[in-house]
Amino acid sequence: MRTRAIIHLDRFTGNFHAIKARIGDKRICVPVKADAYGHGALQIARASIEAGAFCLAIATVTEGTELRNAGITAPILLLSQPHPQEIPAIIASGLTPFVSDLEFIETLNTHTAPKTRLPVHLKIDTGMGRIGCPAEEAPALARSIADCAGLQLEGIATHLAVSDSADPQDIAYTKKQLARFREAVAAIRDAGIDPGIVHAANSGAVILHPDAWFDMVRPGISLYGYKQAEESEITDFPFEPLHLEPVMELRSTVVLIKKVKKGESVSYGRTWIADTDTNIAVLPVGYADGFPRLASGKWQAVIGGNVYPLAGRICMDQCLVNLGPESKVRRWDEAIIFGGSAPDAAALARTVGTIPYEITCNINKRVPRVYI
Repeated sequence: MRTRAIIHLDRFTGNFHAIKARIGDKRICVPVKADAYGHGALQIARASIEAGAFCLAIATVTEGTELRNAGITAPILLLSQPHPQEIPAIIASGLTPFVSDLEFIETLNTHTAPKTRLPVHLKIDTGMGRIGCPAEEAPALARSIADCAGLQLEGIATHLAVSDSADPQDIAYTKKQLARFREAVAAIRDAGIDPGIVHAANSGAVILHPDAWFDMVRPGISLYGYKQAEESEITDFPFEPLHLEPVMELRSTVVLIKKVKKGESVSYGRTWIADTDTNIAVLPVGYADGFPRLASGKWQAVIGGNVYPLAGRICMDQCLVNLGPESKVRRWDEAIIFGGSAPDAAALARTVGTIPYEITCNINKRVPRVYI
């Protein structure tokens, strides 16, 4: 294969167990939305369940039905707001939706079959400003769910906006979110309603906020090998640093080597002109594969253990690498774009001004995943 994404399932499992060792008896929900952040939802789902995950999480109904059709029987949380037309598929596939308003709660209830109680999780907005009910409305909505013949309140959740930041203001904001959440959960209990599984912690909170772990955690990017914050940024942190390994590598192949003379240009826009006679390698990987065009002139490939800079703009399906006037690189040699012996997706993300989530999620489905 010319270009492929290597997925190290042993590293994924290692990351899972590292997180499990930190959180103790708390449950783990593995987000496999967006094709498991580009790593392959079905394969990651299977690896997660084998490692001991309590449940999975997806963003769309289609993501959930695809897992069910592939034989996944574990609980699957539907994190995003679905359309009412998707409710029959939610019920048929046994998905567990988040709910945050009375209208949708009542609509779900009207679709459930007699003697069927669909599990739901009540989402509370404590400061993310996205999906979720106001904290003060949570007890009433929990009561509405409890009174529905077709629904079962299985959990209470919130999402943290800046838990991956060690900035004192952001830590204070996260503490404020958690305080609101605890108050809402306490009010639900005081109303005589069992809140079920209480969960809030994303990757940042797993790393920096032990008080956010509650009954279950939802680590996303950390399972795939990336930390947005380091424990060392907080004084007297009670845990050893969490060691994670990037799960994905992007590899390609040298499909052609051509000689370019001094003064000649390569690729679109003529942004790169040879300052001496040199050799240019053509790699069949471009922005349609997920290699960001913004990395043009700023990134490199590792070939045979040596680092070679990109030359000119990254194209839709190809990019060019400057091998220099003397090189031992040969046609069909392997080239590593990120991961492995090359800088990882987080380094590429910093280079182009984004986050590693976007790099791995954007690796196109036309790029084969190779699981090892």
